[in-house]
Amino acid sequence: MRRYFFLIIIATVALAAQAEAWIRINQLGYLPQSTKVAVIMCQDVTPVTEFQLVDNATGKVAFTSKDVTATGALQFMKSTYRLNFSSFQKPGTYRINVKGVAQSPAFNISTKVYDGTADFLLNYMRQQRCGFNPFTGDSCHQKDAYIKYHPTKEGQHIDVRGGWHDAADLLQYTSTSANAIYQMMFAFQQNPAAFGDHFKANGTPGANGIPDIIDEIYWGLDWLDRMNPEKGELYNQIADDRDHCGLRLPVNDHADYGWGPNNGRPVYFVNGKPQQRHKGLNATMGGANTAGKYASDFALGAKVLAPFYPEFAAKIAAKAADAYQVGIDLPGNAHTVSILSPYIYEEDNWVDDMELGATELFHLTHDRRYITQATEYGRREPITPWMGADSARHYQWYPFLNMGHYNLAKIARDNGDKRLSAEFISNMRTGIQRTLDRAKANNNPFLWGIPGIWCSNNLTTAMLTQCILYRTLTGDRTYEEMEGSLRDWLFGCNPWGTSMVVELPQGGVYPHAPHSNYVFLKVGTTTGALVDGPVYATIFESLKGVNLTDDMPHLVSNAYEQFQPGDVVYHDVSHDYSTNEPTMDGTACLTFPLSFYQMEGAKQASQK
Repeated sequence: MRRYFFLIIIATVALAAQAEAWIRINQLGYLPQSTKVAVIMCQDVTPVTEFQLVDNATGKVAFTSKDVTATGALQFMKSTYRLNFSSFQKPGTYRINVKGVAQSPAFNISTKVYDGTADFLLNYMRQQRCGFNPFTGDSCHQKDAYIKYHPTKEGQHIDVRGGWHDAADLLQYTSTSANAIYQMMFAFQQNPAAFGDHFKANGTPGANGIPDIIDEIYWGLDWLDRMNPEKGELYNQIADDRDHCGLRLPVNDHADYGWGPNNGRPVYFVNGKPQQRHKGLNATMGGANTAGKYASDFALGAKVLAPFYPEFAAKIAAKAADAYQVGIDLPGNAHTVSILSPYIYEEDNWVDDMELGATELFHLTHDRRYITQATEYGRREPITPWMGADSARHYQWYPFLNMGHYNLAKIARDNGDKRLSAEFISNMRTGIQRTLDRAKANNNPFLWGIPGIWCSNNLTTAMLTQCILYRTLTGDRTYEEMEGSLRDWLFGCNPWGTSMVVELPQGGVYPHAPHSNYVFLKVGTTTGALVDGPVYATIFESLKGVNLTDDMPHLVSNAYEQFQPGDVVYHDVSHDYSTNEPTMDGTACLTFPLSFYQMEGAKQASQK
């Protein structure tokens, strides 16, 4: 009996020792012909020179590799390594085994691992709808809105119902909504076969003969059309931080903007002049960032929606050039408005928006003067400034990805202008290289060179998209490992071992306590949502109202404490609005990468 007791003690100690190391993987799995790199983190100084892939069904070793790169310590982890198994392409379900150290969760290698994932994100977009909300089954904000800052229409009512709530709050911004619309349109334009039809136009279950992403695009563009009621009349924002007045469902919004609770909200006109920011004024110097977004959405939307809504497509096509002209008339940036606090979207760049607007107007009209103008705008900001930087203010450089550079490079290439194409391809490459250099300078085992500012997952998605576009445009695979690392970061190959998308993959590790009224009020969760992601520890510690307490008994507060890498933190806690709040625009931007990988998987399957 003593002998058996002694063996139990030895086994327990061995298991405890093994639990001091963790292997992080992409929980969705891997395409057979993609880069495949896992990361092992060890609390002790542990030599790792070899690993195995074990067939999950048979328990037999399917692959052994010495492709191991030591990447040093990471806060509480005294040694980390990158485990590269890209050369192994056999479909199946596997675990990574580092003998005597750790074993990974099971994962798939398959051409179908991304199937349906882009569509899955639309669950959150439907949940964020303002007006009729299919998630709650009722309607909200039916009296929006009353005009602010217009020289002749101050206080007048305008019908701007629709669109999406921005995040956990109920505000609506043209900047984030227009970017979300554009990214979804681009995703559908590039990968239409990746999207299905399971919901009606109003977001309720049931096919309507139109892809669900088109339903969402139309919902957004219909709202954007309302926000541009007349030539030269653009609006930038509905509601303000008076919204931050406690927990409630949208239908029960009791925020009072001066007309009584739930009795209408303000809508802010783009006048190109400073508007209110707390007790002072914001740094608005124009309106071109807003105008460029309208123009690019209307121009691309006219083409994307033409087969489905031809009359509406013609209507917004006629508006695109007029919206672009507002940007010419009001060069410079427009900031958002706040009343109670200083926190706003501080978008400082605008030439990127005008560049994108010009390229999409060229696609719509074939007028070459737009290429000349796009080139001039593009040369004024060759690299989006956050790329390779350590920090930036909130949404200072937005959108986080300049799609105009890609459009211009492709247009130039297709028209035989090799010099212009090479110039803007170089701009794209430089932004990628700067981000990679930052990751290497920090010796980041996850090859993550993204600054730890608010919405870092949105920046990660933007850089992932830029890597994909650069690779497909040039055929250059130099940055393929970094591309894979950014992709895998979002689905579990990160210090915390969690997907950053709620309920994706189902059965995996993902945020269970996103910062959302639906969660607080126990109505549901934010299925399909991309959460903000890690922020610098200094940012988290400086914020008011965040804490690591939760009234969710199935969760452990600060469960990731031992995995925090030191410079940044992430918490799956509903009271942490800095790292665990979903955003509508970040979620929408992920539709392109996931739809791209779905189609890449289909292409690999066809090559068998």
